[in-house]
Amino acid sequence: MSISVVILAAGQGTRMKSTLPKVLHKISGKSMLFHAIDAASEISDDITVVLYHQAARIQSEIEASYEGLHFHMQDAKKYPGTGGAMKGVQTKNERTLILNGDMPLITKDSLLALTDGDSDINMSVIQLEDPTGYGRVIIENEAVREIVEQKDCNEVQLLTKTVNAGIYAVNTALLEKYIPELSNNNAQAEYYLTDIVKMAVDEGKSVHPVYVEEEEFKGVNSKLDLAHAEEIHQRRIKTEWMKAGVSMRLPETIYIDSRATFEGECMLENGVSIQGTSHIIASHIKTHSVIEDSHIENSHVGPMGRIRPNSKLIDTHIGNFVEVKKSTLTGVKAGHLAYIGDASIDEGTNIGAGMITCNYDGKNKYKTTIGKNVFIGSDTQIVAPVTIEDDVIIAAGTTVNKDVKKGSLAISRTEMKTIKNFFYKFFTEK
Repeated sequence: MSISVVILAAGQGTRMKSTLPKVLHKISGKSMLFHAIDAASEISDDITVVLYHQAARIQSEIEASYEGLHFHMQDAKKYPGTGGAMKGVQTKNERTLILNGDMPLITKDSLLALTDGDSDINMSVIQLEDPTGYGRVIIENEAVREIVEQKDCNEVQLLTKTVNAGIYAVNTALLEKYIPELSNNNAQAEYYLTDIVKMAVDEGKSVHPVYVEEEEFKGVNSKLDLAHAEEIHQRRIKTEWMKAGVSMRLPETIYIDSRATFEGECMLENGVSIQGTSHIIASHIKTHSVIEDSHIENSHVGPMGRIRPNSKLIDTHIGNFVEVKKSTLTGVKAGHLAYIGDASIDEGTNIGAGMITCNYDGKNKYKTTIGKNVFIGSDTQIVAPVTIEDDVIIAAGTTVNKDVKKGSLAISRTEMKTIKNFFYKFFTEK
């Protein structure tokens, strides 16, 4: 059966206490709405996102990352509530799956389970040990009979541990019939999507409960929820990469972006952060190092190294307290305490402690090009734009502010002077 998906993302999310729309808060480097879109895209080519609060901002961010999605701008003041969000929404396929944009932990397999079968409505339900505060889903003969809010439950119904998880797969024709019939004649003056279940039961339609895991259908309504959801998502990411052969020391201390990828035998030590679209191939990332949107291949980084965006390291060793930004290093050694920005450095080159590229003059960034087999002494400043050719030695303490030709020694130091007995004069004379 063909499936359409509607993702509800119109809410303001006041409990997030943020000017950022709730659904754009990130989980593992990606907006939580995007996680829902990714899962939906695996089962459908007809996806509609319902927007209202900061609609233009959310749509703009979605369109920067996805193509072919539909948008429905809802008037949430006129049609409040989950049922109101569906007013006027049109889908093209036989069955429509309704998701919430604040459920970033949903997976393809669960969505397929929800859309399976030939019931008029499949409704997600969760078994909770303590269902206090939730409406109960009353099930008889493997069919949903009604949803009863806790305050309306009788003593028997209060013992029910099955609650509504909030996701529905509905025959589209039935949805098109029921949504216009929804009423907001209730204490909250809202249109409830749950009312379509009552309509279906009253008409003798089949409403099938699909039991799902609470973890996967966890909604995010606060910064605390966001942190808990990211913990779960991080466990999933690291589990999959460890199964694929990535070694991790103390994995609970490691952060891996959902967009990061690995190849070959990689090692991540404790405290490592792999961010953005970083791609790591057969490399060892040591304790408390940070890799951002970079390519690391057959290299060692850290401990406490930082590789900033748009960097490419191949056959390179980066030691402790070395920062690399927007640079390509091939066969390079930079053991300690260096800043390498906007540079291209070739094989066999050694970077001494305290070397920095002076790549920014306050207005513009400039490039440094360093050739093969260059030995750069400690405490060297390279003032870009500059080219250092192959087989060059840069003496410690040198400021390089012009090109250096192949085979040369570059040195710039003031002559050292020694004043005899100055110590005694300085500290003893009045």
